[in-house]
Amino acid sequence: MTARTLVLGEALIDIVRRADGASSEHVGGSPLNVALGLAALGETVDFATRYGADERGHRIGATIADGGVHPVPGSDGADRTSTAAATLDAGGAATYAFDLVWDLPPTPVSDDTGHLHTGSIAAVLEPGGEQVVAALRGARARATISYDPNVRPQIMTDLDAARVRIEEVVALSDVVKASDEDVAALYPGTAVEDVLRRWGAMGPALVVVTRGGDGVLVGVTRTGETTSAPTRATHVEDTVGAGDSFMAGLLSGLLEAGLLGGAQARGRLATADLAAVMPALERGLATSGLTVGRSGAYAPTRAEIGA
Repeated sequence: MTARTLVLGEALIDIVRRADGASSEHVGGSPLNVALGLAALGETVDFATRYGADERGHRIGATIADGGVHPVPGSDGADRTSTAAATLDAGGAATYAFDLVWDLPPTPVSDDTGHLHTGSIAAVLEPGGEQVVAALRGARARATISYDPNVRPQIMTDLDAARVRIEEVVALSDVVKASDEDVAALYPGTAVEDVLRRWGAMGPALVVVTRGGDGVLVGVTRTGETTSAPTRATHVEDTVGAGDSFMAGLLSGLLEAGLLGGAQARGRLATADLAAVMPALERGLATSGLTVGRSGAYAPTRAEIGA
């Protein structure tokens, strides 16, 4: 049985408005996708989030429950449920409008919680950002931490300020996963390999950059090893939630290997080499490869990836 995982971050409703006037709404949020992905892989997951006791919030609550994720009490206490609206023009280009409410319900970290994950706006948008960082600092002595910056320039309008907070969380983390688009937004003109080394020097034992159809680039801090691995996707329906699915698979694999899940696991990860983490990376590639073959942020099960 792997350690219990606590995910901290937003859950919201994505609204898509098309040029012909049609619209649709979907439950979304990067941390929510990771929580659902971990639960689908058999992990025990608690989720500290914030949504309203309104119709959209009830839909989020039902999605969390149906996915086998345990919401932290008070997660449904927002005045309203956050939304992210994308309006598509006739050519399919999108303009975005956000109505975001983010703070964190009181989140005591239970004694059996061995790992914390956060990402996206959770550590950047206030007042919840400071609360998330405080929770990470408070739990770090006995739990491992993972982070996906999931940079959103439309929301994080001051990228210089966002970079300071992102690097603060990177320094608290044992595992960091970002996309090449995140890296380009945060460090224009800087090679991905240089960012791997920059972040690794801040503290994480493992840094991974996803590159869409080009697979992933991996850096192991202790040994200085880097490698790339190809995508496992054989068919792409859409890429919604692909990075979140990869993160869930990676974390599940590291938890199962005893490389995440508490202070002793942190020590094992800190001394691990590339060969020790490759099975977890392969699990992340397997989950994301299946996700892109389905419409929406699909969360594969262990049976589907043959684990």
